[in-house]
Amino acid sequence: MSIERSFEHSFEALGLSAELLRAVADQGYTTPTPVQAKSIPVILEGHDVLAGAQTGTGKTAGFTLPMLNLIQKNNPERGRKHPIRALVLTPTRELAAQVAESIAVYGKYLPLRSTVVFGGVGINPQIQKLRRGVDVLVATPGRLLDLINQREVDLSHIDFFVLDEADRMLEMGFIHDIRRVLKMLPNKRQNLLFSATFSEDIKRLAQGFLKSPVYIEVARNKTSHQVTQVVYPVSKAKKRALLSKLILEGEWRQVLVFTKTKHGANRLTKQLESDGIGAAAIHGNKSQTARTKALQGFKDGAIRVLVATDIAARGLDIDQLPHVVNYELPNVPEDYVHRIGRTGRAGNTGEAMSLVSSDEDKLLRAIERLIRKDIAKISLQGFEPDLNDINVAEQEAQAQKQRRGSQQHRRSPNATRKTRPNRSRNSGARSRNA
Repeated sequence: MSIERSFEHSFEALGLSAELLRAVADQGYTTPTPVQAKSIPVILEGHDVLAGAQTGTGKTAGFTLPMLNLIQKNNPERGRKHPIRALVLTPTRELAAQVAESIAVYGKYLPLRSTVVFGGVGINPQIQKLRRGVDVLVATPGRLLDLINQREVDLSHIDFFVLDEADRMLEMGFIHDIRRVLKMLPNKRQNLLFSATFSEDIKRLAQGFLKSPVYIEVARNKTSHQVTQVVYPVSKAKKRALLSKLILEGEWRQVLVFTKTKHGANRLTKQLESDGIGAAAIHGNKSQTARTKALQGFKDGAIRVLVATDIAARGLDIDQLPHVVNYELPNVPEDYVHRIGRTGRAGNTGEAMSLVSSDEDKLLRAIERLIRKDIAKISLQGFEPDLNDINVAEQEAQAQKQRRGSQQHRRSPNATRKTRPNRSRNSGARSRNA
């Protein structure tokens, strides 16, 4: 289902309540982003929505504002219980915290309660908040199901269900958890699904619970014109030295750096600190307390460089972040768009730099095909790319392939087994119990 609409140039024209308009004005916003202008009127009319919108487009306010408006309008005299009326499901703790903050900011003048629940922190404080009554609940799948199993969450009064960053949800293996949650929701409700990409799995998921949805697509797989993109071709062995040079000589006070792996993030953080650059890593193996501390230190300016993996960085919302660096290019081209979307937000400008070794050339070409743009290249003397990186990468790939083949052979039931001496059933039992 597709609805054509004229583009609204002010929040006042979108049909939001006076309380919400006042909260929006407090944040200094006067003009809605394209995703907000398209989604808010549709949601206010009660339609299900399937939205293609990447990070940095203002999609959180695009569903938060109309959701709060409808809860306020359709929720007279509830008494003191505050049953959960809206559920927002997100893939990561950071994104859950960001959405919860957005709800608190825009709902500050409404008599509504909201809270957020996620793993990695104590469950008891979350239970206490839930028992006091909550209108809007933001959650990650694992912790939500834990609370449901403990009978601390009742989803029988849900009017709004929002699945945010659905593509990342599936990538992280949450499909079965999502389906379990869907079975617990009442049949009569409004559903909103937001995703940066639409794979066949996403389409099947959407067909399973969206009812005659309005399809909204805004700047999917496009990068913001507010972000200047640059590629530095460099030898893999000199990436760290180049990164330190750019940070120190450019006097960068705040930079978000992306690596592929958790181990790589930890290693790079230690290397930067040895260069006299304050840094912290944030990834899935870090406790929530450590992740929160690192992010707060970065926002406060106590930490100069935040090194992150893709999963941990989804949902990071940092005001006026000036620099993003791809220390390693992602294997999935769409993740490049998500990464550099951390800068150039809310009308601000930003710089996105990628340190690209020769073995990453194929990844770079895939990114340029996706965004339909050739990214400017800057070569620095002394840091030129090493063509040997390609040979090393090919050797590593071949070695990994051989290791996988060897492992599959060992697991195969037809693999040759060593002859073992016969044992009695009793001796076998003793061996297992040893």
